[in-house]
Amino acid sequence: MNIAILSGKGGTGKTTVSTNLARVLKANYIDCDVEEPNGFIFLKPEIVKKEDVKVIYPVIDDDKCIMCGKCAEICQFNALAKTKKDILLFQKLCHGCGACQIVCPNNAINYEERTTGIVEEGKSEDITCMRGLLDIGEPMAVPVIKKLLKSVKEGVNIVDCSPGTSCNVVNILQQVDAAVLVTETTEFGLHDLKLAVELVRNFNIPFGIIINKEMNRENIIRNYCNEENIKIVGAIPYNREIAEIYSKGKMLLDEQKYKDVFEDIAGEIKAVIPWS
Repeated sequence: MNIAILSGKGGTGKTTVSTNLARVLKANYIDCDVEEPNGFIFLKPEIVKKEDVKVIYPVIDDDKCIMCGKCAEICQFNALAKTKKDILLFQKLCHGCGACQIVCPNNAINYEERTTGIVEEGKSEDITCMRGLLDIGEPMAVPVIKKLLKSVKEGVNIVDCSPGTSCNVVNILQQVDAAVLVTETTEFGLHDLKLAVELVRNFNIPFGIIINKEMNRENIIRNYCNEENIKIVGAIPYNREIAEIYSKGKMLLDEQKYKDVFEDIAGEIKAVIPWS
């Protein structure tokens, strides 16, 4: 079972929730925020495996190319451009769809591979931890995310998503069985939570909400959830101590009062999500 932890915006506490829930549930931790993965800072796994992520890109044989420009015309991502003297390739825009090779009338296009990131696997006490790391300067995270998700283990996997509702998150939700949305009690938090709720509902998967940095029980997030009949599976209080623990790269579970909070959240999640 794959459980996605996501939010409509960054900075709501996805990684805090994901890492601590993985510990409580004794689940595998999968960090799919490949542009800025930081879950390993807290879980501190010992890396046991690394694997490159490779994508394909077209290579044009100048001896065969007749400069018809059909490859540039068919490319929906503007990775190819026809000039007066040459066909230009913008490697990092290429999605490897293969259309250019199909339309080429003179079989002048072949494909080669290049590395865009890595997938790492490690062990932290009794759980498996995995993460993807997108190379600096690479614009497309999806190939790394797909490679990572293909490598996940059997059992319960906590999937720490990218922030927002971009195509990165869409690709993750295609591979999960349930979702937990993390939000905060601000107008920005509510605005982006609504986007995330709409996205998850389109996938027709069970989900619940965790309120992070909650100052009181009368707030706009609880009002919204009541109106939309959305289950709140837990809340994490707003206080300085939590920020200090987090800033030191430590787990909230190390403090008994916060361990109790996450154990309660884990129980609520099991009540909302068909557990297996």
